[in-house]
Amino acid sequence: MSNSIRYILLVIGVVGFGYPFVWMISGSLKPEMEIGSLALWSVNFSLDSYRYVIDTIPITRAFLNSMIVSLSVTISVIVFGSMVGFALSKMRFIGRELLFLIILFTMMIPFQITLIPQYILMVWLGWTDSYLGLIAPSMMTAFSVLLFRQFFLSIPESLIDAARVDGCTNFRLLFQIVWPLSRPVIITVGIVTFMTIWNDVLWPIIIIRERSLMTMPQLVTLFVTGGEAEARLGPMLASATLLAVPVIVAYSFFQRYFIDSMASSGLKG
Repeated sequence: MSNSIRYILLVIGVVGFGYPFVWMISGSLKPEMEIGSLALWSVNFSLDSYRYVIDTIPITRAFLNSMIVSLSVTISVIVFGSMVGFALSKMRFIGRELLFLIILFTMMIPFQITLIPQYILMVWLGWTDSYLGLIAPSMMTAFSVLLFRQFFLSIPESLIDAARVDGCTNFRLLFQIVWPLSRPVIITVGIVTFMTIWNDVLWPIIIIRERSLMTMPQLVTLFVTGGEAEARLGPMLASATLLAVPVIVAYSFFQRYFIDSMASSGLKG
């Protein structure tokens, strides 16, 4: 295949994937009567839709809630996932492979099956309508354990043995020696976790009733489906844009590490 054909296919792919998002941003700035047009430009661009969203719902508070929850979960998943991944890749103990298989098995269980038991547990602990109810169930993921384990397998055993000979404890070995070598996988787990928690709607709707504690996806969903948008497409697009921008910005900054880690850790047996 010639380079010109490759470039044409890449341009088609970029347009196909990028146009809907650009159209959403453009539509959020257009007057209501012009949104139906496929054109991206308008001489009547304004921020009226964004003002309506900000004045109608506590979007700033919801943004802060989402940042608190997403960052807390992301940090905990990186810390605990790397600890388990290190143990499964660099430590020898009875049942290690069986434990890894059990962790892999949990990835095949649909999350909907665990929703009711998790909700009952949150009620029993008194964590409904609280940050703990949003954060605690997601503080560890099997996917993060898998990625960390696969990446840590690529770290030479001689380096680990030399550190142990010098008196490194397992915690010091992980956080001071292995972590600095694992920036790609740490960023990958961070991006995937952040995106997953940021975009989660179902669990917050189940566990949160207090409006001041609602996350941004939850509040935007209720804004669009609950009638507060008054069937106006402009505010709907504006709220969706505000929801999507943080994830896109984060991925844009760290996409190189994301691709590198998926390429390396995904192929290591």
